[in-house]
Amino acid sequence: MNTARAANTARLADIAAQAGVSEATVSRVLNGKPGVAAATRQAVLAALDVLGYERPTRLRQRSAGLIGLITPELSNPIFPALAQVIEQVLTRFGYTPVLCTQTPGGSTEDELVEMLVERGVTGIVFVSGLHADTTADTARYDKLQGQGVPFVMINGFSERVSAPFISPDDRAAMWMALRHLIGLGHRRIGLAVGPSRFVPVLRKEEGFVAAAQDLLGLSEEESRSLIQHSLFTVEGGQAAANALLDKGCTAIVCGSDLMAFGAIRGARARGLAVPKDISVVGFDDSPLIAFADPPLTTIRQPVESMGAAAVNVLLEEIGGNPAQRGEFVFQPELVVRGSTGALS
Repeated sequence: MNTARAANTARLADIAAQAGVSEATVSRVLNGKPGVAAATRQAVLAALDVLGYERPTRLRQRSAGLIGLITPELSNPIFPALAQVIEQVLTRFGYTPVLCTQTPGGSTEDELVEMLVERGVTGIVFVSGLHADTTADTARYDKLQGQGVPFVMINGFSERVSAPFISPDDRAAMWMALRHLIGLGHRRIGLAVGPSRFVPVLRKEEGFVAAAQDLLGLSEEESRSLIQHSLFTVEGGQAAANALLDKGCTAIVCGSDLMAFGAIRGARARGLAVPKDISVVGFDDSPLIAFADPPLTTIRQPVESMGAAAVNVLLEEIGGNPAQRGEFVFQPELVVRGSTGALS
């Protein structure tokens, strides 16, 4: 057997093992032969990609069109997680995703939209964009609609924008977190969140206040005194936690996992142990969170369901079947790990 043939046989075996199919099936896919189920073909193509092999020219699909995906910075792991899901679903439908990231001092959302429209984009997915900011001018989205570009929004519902929205239930998330902490004996519970102009923050506030009033018997004023606004960063979480610890809180619910990391860091800087002295709950359940020290109790956003729904709604719009103008709300899930414990 010559070297080239041996290498080709080894490659077939690798791809077959990765895809969970026979070498004969891999051969049929690579040679463009009929009689292979679409799902099996997709598994073989995925195996090629995972193993780093280049696809044969005949297997390179012609794109159905470009779809813009505009996200905030990628330092918060929830945004790349959402982007990855959305890109995978788009690719499955034959579309080419174009990831556009806003960075401080870099391109603005408006500039990115203009660039995408100039390139003939088929549709746009906005993740936590200006639509989520209650102080932003929403006329930009009316203009986009007038240009005939379909779009869908993730996180941050606005009645001023006529589009489909995909959101987690932020209010329900706060009820889940408070029930969990109260069940562990905590009564002095604080909320560390980002700037109050953002819709997800306002909803978390509403949920927190309602749950504190109902479950702890606090007044609205008392509940709001336990809310600390900061930035959605580790440093922001630490600053908010310090203020809440000064108010005697024994548990802190955070608006993001990054803020929760900051809260844990702030507690440790004071010589407090987590969860022995202070319990911390995050929000998002971003990748790698389970490997934190201690593993973080958090509210999981249903990223896969939300990403798939956003793409499906957008493709309906592109296909000329306008989806419901309004909000599709997805239920989050409390994931209990090691950062929360009984009040000692």
